[in-house]
Amino acid sequence: MGLFKSVFTKIKDGLSKTREAGPTAQLRNILVGKALSAELIREIEKLLIQADVGVKTAIELRKDIQAGWERSEITTGTDAWEFLKSQLIAYFPDEDRQIHFAESGPTVILVAGINGAGKTTSIAKITKSLRDEGKTVLLAACDTFRAAAVEQLEIWSDRLGVEVVKGKQGGDPAAVAFDAADAAVARGVDCLVIDTAGRLHTQEHLMRQLTKIKNVVGKKIPGAPHETILVIDATTGQNGINQAKIFTQASDVSGIFLSKLDGSARGGIVIAIREELNLPVKFIGVGETPDDVQPFDPPSFVEAMFVE
Repeated sequence: MGLFKSVFTKIKDGLSKTREAGPTAQLRNILVGKALSAELIREIEKLLIQADVGVKTAIELRKDIQAGWERSEITTGTDAWEFLKSQLIAYFPDEDRQIHFAESGPTVILVAGINGAGKTTSIAKITKSLRDEGKTVLLAACDTFRAAAVEQLEIWSDRLGVEVVKGKQGGDPAAVAFDAADAAVARGVDCLVIDTAGRLHTQEHLMRQLTKIKNVVGKKIPGAPHETILVIDATTGQNGINQAKIFTQASDVSGIFLSKLDGSARGGIVIAIREELNLPVKFIGVGETPDDVQPFDPPSFVEAMFVE
């Protein structure tokens, strides 16, 4: 991908806890070097569900392995292990996972997500990557409900050498978004990254505010927002699917930033997102610094999850 340099070692190291302490480690232990049996195939399905790939996908994979076993095409646990890797990669179609930049004027990137998902840190990671590519960036602090959110964004803006537009605490987030869009056009910056309130997907009035922000920036900058990135905490598992469904209705999500994969997450959530939402996972967070962001590359991700 053009925006980031994908380094397998970085992804592998970042996913070490997810890989070594999660269901994939158990899968490796029960499969590699073992004889395959009907009981073991049932165990595969159970562990895939625990890995957050989704019940439907787990059942499909189990049936495929069982059919291959019955035809003597998959005869050992190691065969099943390799088959799983190839099939999980195949779940992801070839698609554009890059940021879509505007042909003229500022590119507006709207970032949404619930409190605690790692949204502000993810914004810092995206901003640093844009800066590394030589882009000028302006931040918009539209989470006016929490002073701490604005302060955190200001800290990151100082570290990254970018300016931030903010409003009064408790003020109208859409008004801040409008002022930021106006400033982005006047200053001729390449990218405007908008931080929104860490709203719960169950709070309809806050979701309407997100829609309002989208409409406001669209009136000021044609085609905006050009990207709407939803940050999902990978440790939330299947609940992240429910979040994404509601957010998509409010703001036309164009891609997922899957954060906190360096912790206790179960990496199969990327499969469930692909299967149930048809949304591309564009970026993954594999650490806590602005450098710890990688483009989502299915072969590298699956290999990093399953490497021995």
